[in-house]
Amino acid sequence: MSLTESIIDIPVEHERNLFGDYDAFVKIIERTLNVTVIERNGEIKVIGETDNVARAKSVFMQLLELSKRGNTITEQQVNYALSLAFEDKEKEIVEIDKEIICHTISGKPIKPKTIGQKNYVNQIRNKMIVFGLGPAGTGKTYLAMAMAVTAFKRDEVSKIILTRPAIEAGEKLGFLPGDLQSKVDPYLRPLYDALHQIMGPDAYLKNSEKGLIEVAPLAYMRGRTLDNAFIILDEAQNTTPAQMKMFLTRIGFGSKVVITGDLTQKDLPKGTKSGLEVAIKVLSKIEDIGFSYLTNQDVVRHPLVQKIVKAYDAYEEKQKLLSQKKKKSAIIKRGI
Repeated sequence: MSLTESIIDIPVEHERNLFGDYDAFVKIIERTLNVTVIERNGEIKVIGETDNVARAKSVFMQLLELSKRGNTITEQQVNYALSLAFEDKEKEIVEIDKEIICHTISGKPIKPKTIGQKNYVNQIRNKMIVFGLGPAGTGKTYLAMAMAVTAFKRDEVSKIILTRPAIEAGEKLGFLPGDLQSKVDPYLRPLYDALHQIMGPDAYLKNSEKGLIEVAPLAYMRGRTLDNAFIILDEAQNTTPAQMKMFLTRIGFGSKVVITGDLTQKDLPKGTKSGLEVAIKVLSKIEDIGFSYLTNQDVVRHPLVQKIVKAYDAYEEKQKLLSQKKKKSAIIKRGI
């Protein structure tokens, strides 16, 4: 095994951002690529096998470019840059960073952070209807909301409609106090939170009072035609096939629709088929409808969320294999 080394110049003002607290990011790079990183006087020496040293150097350079653009480097970005390095795509992380959708009320830029998210945003731009599918934390709803607010501010649409099925996720709505709106508001809270962060509470309230922004349960969509609107259907895995068909046939001229969902988190009664599942099968060959499949690699919440998603994926795959083995064994026994 031949070892090689490479020297990287890191400006002192970017060191802390690149290294992380207590050199946490450096340790992740060392552990993942099996290299040793030594820092002396603004220089980084990377020692290890030739390919791994080249990957480590490239990852540091991409992260340095992000830091120079004013980004605060996160563990998610380090892990993602490393995963791309094994596919020789680490330079993509800098390309992704160039695309800013809009800014939050506090001035923080909202932009895709992974290749999957970038493709998702591009599909929303180019297609009339887009299905954003994937696990929790992949930014399906938040990015769709950012695109909706941007389209609204540019007068590309005249209103924003956000909707969710008010499914009883293991709890009963009936015991909650207040009228129907009070009962369903908790189920719509994530949509309100995102709107407040992107648009600001005052702007949201003003536009909501004018009827230009509407947050409502899916049942409220029945019997309407939605023209010139940006419509987001969130948690679509909890729709029935009839509800999904009802929603899709409400869409009018000049509208754009994003439907988000995670088929692994259905809260429908046992035996009920998901409207999202049916829609994917029925609509997959229609050219003007886009399907964006996000994975655990696109998770941009706390790194622990990515590990949780991976663990559940592995568990569910194992359960599926066990179920298949049991069925096969039962068939063999019946044949004896």
